Amino acid sequence: MRGRAARRGAAGRTRAHRTPGGSRPTWPSSALHPLQSRTPTGVHPRKAGTVTGFRPLRISLVAAAAATLLGGAIVPSLVTPTASAAPPAADSDAAPSVAVERLIVGYKSKSAAAKSNAEAEKNTRATLKKAGHSADFERRLGTGAALIDLGDKLGQKDLDEVLAAFEANPDVAYVVPDRRVYAMAAEPNDSLYKQQWDLFESTAGMNVPGAWDKATGKGVRVAVIDTGHVAHSDVAANVIDGYDFISDTRVANDGDGRDSDAADPGDWLTAGECGTDAHGNPVPANDTSSSWHGTHVAGTVAAATNNGKGVAGIAYDATVQPVRVLGKCGGSTSDIIDAITWASGGAVQGVPDNPKPAHVINMSLGGNGACDQGTQSAIDGAAGRGTTVVVAAGNSNADAAGFTPSSCDKVISVAATNRDGSLARYSNYGDVVDIAAPGGETHVSPEDGILSTVNDGAREPGGETYKAYQGTSMAAPHIAGLAALLYQTKSGISPADVEAAIKKSARALPGTCNGGCGAGLADATATVTGKSGDPQPDPEPTPDPEPEPEPWPFPWPEPWPWPWTGGDNASTPGA
Repeated sequence: MRGRAARRGAAGRTRAHRTPGGSRPTWPSSALHPLQSRTPTGVHPRKAGTVTGFRPLRISLVAAAAATLLGGAIVPSLVTPTASAAPPAADSDAAPSVAVERLIVGYKSKSAAAKSNAEAEKNTRATLKKAGHSADFERRLGTGAALIDLGDKLGQKDLDEVLAAFEANPDVAYVVPDRRVYAMAAEPNDSLYKQQWDLFESTAGMNVPGAWDKATGKGVRVAVIDTGHVAHSDVAANVIDGYDFISDTRVANDGDGRDSDAADPGDWLTAGECGTDAHGNPVPANDTSSSWHGTHVAGTVAAATNNGKGVAGIAYDATVQPVRVLGKCGGSTSDIIDAITWASGGAVQGVPDNPKPAHVINMSLGGNGACDQGTQSAIDGAAGRGTTVVVAAGNSNADAAGFTPSSCDKVISVAATNRDGSLARYSNYGDVVDIAAPGGETHVSPEDGILSTVNDGAREPGGETYKAYQGTSMAAPHIAGLAALLYQTKSGISPADVEAAIKKSARALPGTCNGGCGAGLADATATVTGKSGDPQPDPEPTPDPEPEPEPWPFPWPEPWPWPWTGGDNASTPGA
C-alpha cells in the first residue's frame, strides 16, 4: 500500500534494518504502548514480580541479534526454510533476550489447528512435549492465530528451544513473541494556547480550513486505538461506542478485563511500577501522572467546531470510536491485533462484532522492533476490509524501520514536524515514513505544541481541560482526520488510494529533514481538491555512524512505544 517498492528494493520490509540505540526497561515482551515521548506506562506483568527488561524479541535461531524494546530495535531475522521434502519451516520474527510468557502462533490455513481451538491446544501440547516444555492455548486472535501461554517466563535458552519446536512443526506458518507496545503521545505543557497553528499557519500548518469547504468528515468513523476515552464536552457529541481490549486487569486499571466500556480510568504510575531497566534502574524513575492520551488524539481528529469553545477538530463531523489497548505500562501485541481486527469489522472470538466498523484507524502507539507477522496479518485484514490504518512513526530520533507498527506494510506512517516546518527533533524518520504532519515541539515554547482535549486529573478523571502535547502521536491524528475527509468526498475509496492522494498533494517541508520525511508535509486543502503538491527532495545522506538519539526529554534511553509524545507536562486552563 505504501507504493515505495522502488525505494525499498526487492527485499521489501524483510530487509535488515538499522537498530536504534538505547535500552529499554525489561518488561515481559508482551505489550505495546502509546508512542509518546514520556515515560512508558503500559504493559502488564501477567504475574507479580520484578520485571527484568523490555526488550525486542529476537526470534531467529540462526542469526539472532538481541535488542532492547524501544531502546534497541527488534530486528526480525526470518528463519530460512531448509531444503528438504518436508513442508517449509515456520518463520519466527525477532526474538527477545529477556523473559517471555506468551507466543502468537499462526497456523497454515489447511491445518486442523487453524480451524479448531481443541486441535490448536492439542497441537501446542504435542509440539512442546518434544522440547520438554508445556504450554496452554489461551485464545484465538482475530487473525486466526493462537495465543499460547507458556505458564512461566522463559529465559533465552528455553525460549530458543520452544521456538525451534514450533518452527519444526509443519502445521505452523509463523511464531512470534507477544511483544509489548506503548502509546505515542506528547507531554502536556502548562500554558493556555488558543491558536491551533497546526491547522492554518502558512509556514508549517496543514492548510485545513480550505478543505472544510469540501468536506468535514460527515458519515466517516475513525477508530482511535489508544488509552480509551475520558468524557469531554468538546468531543463528546462525536464519540460512539467502542471496546476495551485490555485482557490483563493490572494493565487495565479498571477492575476488569475485556468489556464494552472503553473509558480511560487513568494510566498514572508510581516510581518502579513497571519494573527495572537493563541497568537496574526503576521504571519509571519518578511518579507520573495520567496522560489522557487517547482523548487528546480524539480531539485532534474530531473535536466539535463552531461551538464557541475549545478547539477545532480536523474532521469535526466524523465520529470517533475509542478502542482501548493501552493502560498502566503500555499494552500487548495480542490485544492490539484483536483491536485492529475488531475496529475494521473483523471477527474476534468472545467479543461481539463491531456494529459500526471504522473507515480509518489511528494508532499513536508502538514498540521496538520491525513489524512482526502477527501485527502485519491484522493490518492486512483491516486493509482488505477497506480500512485505512494510520500510525505514528515514533519519537526516538531514529530510523522508523526499527519500530512497530511504523515499519509494517499497508499503513500510513507519519513523522512529526515543528512550527518552523522542520522534522521535530524527537521524530523518527526514514524510508518507511510516508508523510509528515504537525507534531509540535514544546521545549522552546509551550505555544509550539499541539493543543487538544484532555482531563486535569493527575490520577483518576477530574475536570475537562485542554493541553498542548508534542509527538508523532499528535502528528498521526492529523493524517487520520485528513483521511476521514477523503472518505467523505470519495465514497468507496480504497486505503491505497487514500495514501496515494495524501502523498500526491504533499508539499516540501519548509524547514529541514535529514533521513527521510516521506512525501513531505501534508496539505489538507490540496488533498481533498485533488491538487498535486511539490515533491519532498531526496533526504541528505545520514552520517555514518549515526549519532545516538539523545534521551529527550526524559531520562529514558528513548521514548517508549507508549503514546508517541514528548515534552513537559503542564496543564492549561480550559479554552
